[in-house]
Amino acid sequence: MKEIDEKELKTAIEKAFAARQYSYVPYSNFRVGACLVAADGEMISGCNIENSSFSATNCAERTAIFKAILEGKRDFKYIVIVGGKEGTEDFDFCPPCGVCRQVMTEFCDLHEFNIVLAKSVDEYKIYSLDEIIPFSFNKNHL
Repeated sequence: MKEIDEKELKTAIEKAFAARQYSYVPYSNFRVGACLVAADGEMISGCNIENSSFSATNCAERTAIFKAILEGKRDFKYIVIVGGKEGTEDFDFCPPCGVCRQVMTEFCDLHEFNIVLAKSVDEYKIYSLDEIIPFSFNKNHL
């Protein structure tokens, strides 16, 4: 697990909470924001975007990762994830879904990439990718 700069992390958490406000969630009313931090320090935000067919829904984490890939980024340090019901101020830790975890294994180092689950700027937990998706199937298997 890589060391995370505290000041940079607090900024990323704030950006994740800001991105959460743009979520399109007419079905679940569960807003998620993410902020992906690239190796060069650039911060790429994402929010969840629902669809009535549900399978076409895209999570905040994948929105941020896909946006970063589109912008030519391929090397990432960590991602911050925040989430909760619309209108709540009482946040809990919001882990990534299985699909997002699998996408992370495609673009992020299992041992060096961190996932930060935040309730607030001051209350968060940090995990390495291999901690949240042990025994992952990834490109090394092909």
